[in-house]
Amino acid sequence: QIDYTGTEPSSPCNKCLNVSWDSTPPCTCTINFTLEHSFESNVFMYYGLSNFYQNHRRYVKSRDDSQLNGDNGSLLNPSKECEPYRTNEDKPIAPCGAIANSMFNDTLELYRIDNDTRTPITLIKKGIAWWTDKNVKFRNPTGDGNNLTALFQGTTKPVNWPKPVYMLDSEPDNNGFINEDFIVWMRTAALPTFRKLYRLIERKNNLQPTLQAGRYSLDIAYNYPVHSFDGRKRMILSTISWMGGKNPFLGIAYITVGSICFFLGVVLLIIHHKYGNRNTSADIPN
Repeated sequence: QIDYTGTEPSSPCNKCLNVSWDSTPPCTCTINFTLEHSFESNVFMYYGLSNFYQNHRRYVKSRDDSQLNGDNGSLLNPSKECEPYRTNEDKPIAPCGAIANSMFNDTLELYRIDNDTRTPITLIKKGIAWWTDKNVKFRNPTGDGNNLTALFQGTTKPVNWPKPVYMLDSEPDNNGFINEDFIVWMRTAALPTFRKLYRLIERKNNLQPTLQAGRYSLDIAYNYPVHSFDGRKRMILSTISWMGGKNPFLGIAYITVGSICFFLGVVLLIIHHKYGNRNTSADIPN
């Protein structure tokens, strides 16, 4: 894990701490780190946020699933659940709502350092969203032709976005509402500290590890402000083994619930032995 919030004065990203959504040009910083062990299998790059409550009731409801599913009527007349991010300057917002408006927009690039030469690591941006989300729940509007600029005509971008939804990517199958970064963000997290899949690093051959042990650098286009709510940002590299990916939350949850059940079982057993054999029948005088 690499924390790049920048709250420490010695951090390279400290200069970007008070960045705003619409900073032009974006603040950039670079963090160097070392991998002690090689990553043999495919590697998953995540971004993580802390103290960000995506589970707030009004926040979770602030979306229009019909609009996200490509309904042309909802595109120009979004649900009132999206307020106050339903319209802007008398134009409907696409996508509307607080979830979309707060979409994570830092850009992360990874480089390997060999003899002071930086070699970029290929980061794959497709295949990070659930298949059902990409192919069923999220669809672009329909109409004559496949020109997204024309299909989204009459709408405006979310307030905090630097560009409209039809300019999220240059590839047609990853643009608009079916952009996978957008889809991943729209699946809200249950806890205030969470991580979301950002990129994939695929293993190229069986003779070399995906990421060799050594020196790396992380280039960050710092666009996403978190300092105002005491949040933190981090980049996470994770891989999988034959048992699957590493996720300590489930194990911690099982141990916690099991410990509580064991404690309650002991307490109830003591209560049963102490009071269970007591004669509860009242003595009736003759």
